[in-house]
Amino acid sequence: MTATSTIPTATTRAPRPALATYAALDLRRQLRDRVGMFFIVALPSFMYVVFGLGSDERVGSGNVAMYVMTSMATYAAVTATTTVAGGATIEQTMGWGRQLALTPLRPLALVGIKAGVAMTVAAVAVGLVFAIGAITGASGSAGDWVMSGLVVWLGSAMFAVYGLAICLVFRGPNTAGIASGLIVVMAFLGNLFTPMDGLMLDIGRLTPMYGFAALAHYPQTDGWLPNGEHDPLWLPVANVLVWTVIFCLMALWGVRRSRART
Repeated sequence: MTATSTIPTATTRAPRPALATYAALDLRRQLRDRVGMFFIVALPSFMYVVFGLGSDERVGSGNVAMYVMTSMATYAAVTATTTVAGGATIEQTMGWGRQLALTPLRPLALVGIKAGVAMTVAAVAVGLVFAIGAITGASGSAGDWVMSGLVVWLGSAMFAVYGLAICLVFRGPNTAGIASGLIVVMAFLGNLFTPMDGLMLDIGRLTPMYGFAALAHYPQTDGWLPNGEHDPLWLPVANVLVWTVIFCLMALWGVRRSRART
């Protein structure tokens, strides 16, 4: 009688408990990364306290504190999804992907797990900034809080694609850091850290984070900028759609190039 082999192969479907275990371990690893979590969670919260605490002047249907809180939550969410997605790409290209290929975990399942982890870390970052804002005097209508929070959290998925794209196009162990570093530049041009005017504002409207940040603020400001100008809703929507397509095309090109090399 011949014994049947029980060794899992790459084509074996992983049981759901195994997927849940891997997802939990990966999430725990991300949350225990003290340096990464400092830049993702602690730094945006600290920046809100510095720039938004006690700012009760009215802006739209809320106050300045809520405006700053939304800006810092946007920055936190984008940093979270970019860092996690970029790190996942580095893992795949630097050899960890070959180890996972020997397990029953399917590539699509791994992508789903990484996306879930990225959005969970983003939710933690956004939730902390919003909680600090609620405690320290940020005010606005209930609709403003809910809509801004949802836009910030869901919209940050666009930058998970950005993180993948940068790390696939510019392959190397430091590309995740490069992607995160560029986020700071885009945040300045996206009107998150300081109100822009004139030529810099015109340039900023063409950059990736401007549309996302404008949509996050839209429930509170209805498109009115600190300098008195007004952005119609179609402008940030078009910005987000165009840059999402660009990032998707970059990621696709990076995948095809990596396969061509192998």
